[in-house]
Amino acid sequence: MMKKNHYYLFVLLFLALLSSCSQDVFNEYYARPEGLEDPIYQQLEARGNFKNLTNLIDKAGYKNILSKAGYWTMMAPNDEAFTSFFQEKGITNVSNIDSLTAAKIVRYALIYNAFRLERLSDYQSPIGWEVDNAFRRRTAFYDGFQTKIINGVSKVIVGSNRNGTNYYINGDNNNKYISYFTNEYFAAQNLSNHDYNFFYPNANYSGFNVLNGSVKEADIIAENGVIHEVQKVSLPLLNIDQYLESNSKYTLFRSLLEDHLVNYYFNQDATTTYHNFSKKSDNVYVKVYDPELSFSLNNENFIKQSDNDGQSDAYTLFVPENTVLQQFITTVLLKNYTALEKLPKYVFVDLIKAHMVPNAVWPSKVGSYNNELKENIRFNFNTDITDAKILSNGFFYGTNKIQKSNLFFSVYTSAYLDPKFTLTTRILNDGSGYREMISNINQKFTLFLPSDTVLRGLGYDYDINRSEWNYTSPVNNVKVAGSIARSRLLRVLYNGIILTPNGELNNLSGSGIIRSGDDVLPGEYIKWKNNKVFAAGNEFAGNTVNIIGFEDQQNGRTYYVDKLLEFSEQVQGLKIKSLAAVPGSEYASFYSYLSNSSIYEAATGKIQGVELGTSYTFVIPNNAAITQAVRDGKLPGNTTTGVPNFNPSLQGQKDMVADFIRYHILATRTASDDGNVYGQLETLRRNDLGEKTYIQITSAPGILTFKDSANRITNYIPSMSNNLADRSLIHLVDNYLLYAQ
Repeated sequence: MMKKNHYYLFVLLFLALLSSCSQDVFNEYYARPEGLEDPIYQQLEARGNFKNLTNLIDKAGYKNILSKAGYWTMMAPNDEAFTSFFQEKGITNVSNIDSLTAAKIVRYALIYNAFRLERLSDYQSPIGWEVDNAFRRRTAFYDGFQTKIINGVSKVIVGSNRNGTNYYINGDNNNKYISYFTNEYFAAQNLSNHDYNFFYPNANYSGFNVLNGSVKEADIIAENGVIHEVQKVSLPLLNIDQYLESNSKYTLFRSLLEDHLVNYYFNQDATTTYHNFSKKSDNVYVKVYDPELSFSLNNENFIKQSDNDGQSDAYTLFVPENTVLQQFITTVLLKNYTALEKLPKYVFVDLIKAHMVPNAVWPSKVGSYNNELKENIRFNFNTDITDAKILSNGFFYGTNKIQKSNLFFSVYTSAYLDPKFTLTTRILNDGSGYREMISNINQKFTLFLPSDTVLRGLGYDYDINRSEWNYTSPVNNVKVAGSIARSRLLRVLYNGIILTPNGELNNLSGSGIIRSGDDVLPGEYIKWKNNKVFAAGNEFAGNTVNIIGFEDQQNGRTYYVDKLLEFSEQVQGLKIKSLAAVPGSEYASFYSYLSNSSIYEAATGKIQGVELGTSYTFVIPNNAAITQAVRDGKLPGNTTTGVPNFNPSLQGQKDMVADFIRYHILATRTASDDGNVYGQLETLRRNDLGEKTYIQITSAPGILTFKDSANRITNYIPSMSNNLADRSLIHLVDNYLLYAQ
């Protein structure tokens, strides 16, 4: 028994010795390497000029975190910085700073991940480092849950941490960013001291600044990160939403947002997190900006297309002061409305978007940016900016002017800001591109604007329940809906949009003709006479459009009208027939050949190869020119007397007539004597090989000539030309066009 006990004692001693040896090996392997720098807290403590900061780290409960392993960058304010901070705050020393403020200072000085100066200017993109493309980093500070009075009710609020409809992601704390400025970034972005001092006029740009403080020493390496010694204390910056709330100069702008474009939505995930954190039972609501805005003013995360995109860019908001905004509301927004509450929501959306830029707008590069309406920034940074702030989620500029947006100072405005024209506004806004055209304040337009009453009286309306346009013909009561009705209304309205760079339609007392649309998308021709206007459809129906008022805008004039500038639904052959039916008409001989030709349908007036809705120019020789064509053997008839044979029996002569007519119809373009269309135009005639044939056009004010393939010149006769038809003009000319093989 004694031997057995001795045996067990020997085994235990051996195991203890083995264990001791293993522990020594373990400790040696995993021991802190020699020469490793101390952690951040110990570094700050050992340097001796961060006593105030270490005191706050202790008070905030971050000593343990910053004393062991980790991966941080600390923008560490030194004691000199705190001396200035105490003076600014009217306190004597660090003991006057409470634990809540201490935590703000410490957490806002802490950046996730360790960055030396050489890396701070680089953006951590999803595909790798983008050199010298960053000026911001995410910090450890976030606001969290706030209790606020909303419409008289106390609510627990949390900010959106995304833009758009997916406005809140659970687990994202909406951490604030801190901005810094380095020579590397400024050089790469072509920025200068001016860009820094525009925001911080009383600070010196040193080549490495954190907000308004210069960095005294960079790249102090610690075991758990990097320290940059800063000569300013920074409290967490407000975001744009918070700054608006805090500044009485912008209460009117904020009220437009809060009253019309902000909602508070209950969120279960946020509520659960709040219950677990606070042990309270309140519901939590997310403050949500309308998803039609390009960004949420309380979102700290930038666009979040990638996790770190906030390093390289930020939002910008221009905000007019109360006085100038009130003047704009009174004179522009409420010109035709009795109260702001009566305005459609899209007006508020557009007004705010006119002042939003989804980028950080640097003062020296303002010309490089567009607002969310795709307009250039129209503020003079030398005279119009009264307040410039770098905030946690972007740049803020207070202004003494409104962004002079196209939507509020163009002929489009006449419909847009008047409840009598909601139908026209709706269709202009639905992607046709017409809104963008007529709201361009860099081009002059004339707009003939029908009211909702006029449109409905002529059969047009919008079915909100079905989200579709309707048209009921006043003539035969036939109804069409959807895209057909929409296309029809767009065509009618386009007749009333005319590019007038020199105010060509400011005086309608005389007479004239002009093309609608612009140079990119040419429309149809309309005419005016004695303060009345008409298009081809009006001429066919025998009515004219009366002007019942007008309004001048920055880019032209709006005429209010009692009818529509209708397009014609009459085939062009019938229009030629009506021109020829006038006693003594110079169109008579041509029409006689046309009406008996193989390419004309007598019952309908349709010309083979000519389609409604397509652009054409009809070049019609007068009676004398037709007689000459007969004499020259280019049309059937007596070549000696020139008497035409309008109804030849021989097939060869029928083909001659058909080819003659086709050569006098120019396809794809509508030419007039306005200089808009010139050069070679394709005809309907094909040569023996089936190839296209062409006519050369010369056009200028008062001049319209046609050169045929035989190089003969034919001139239009002004007094009997420019006759309107469906997307066409019909001209009388003094000679016939000769096709030479």
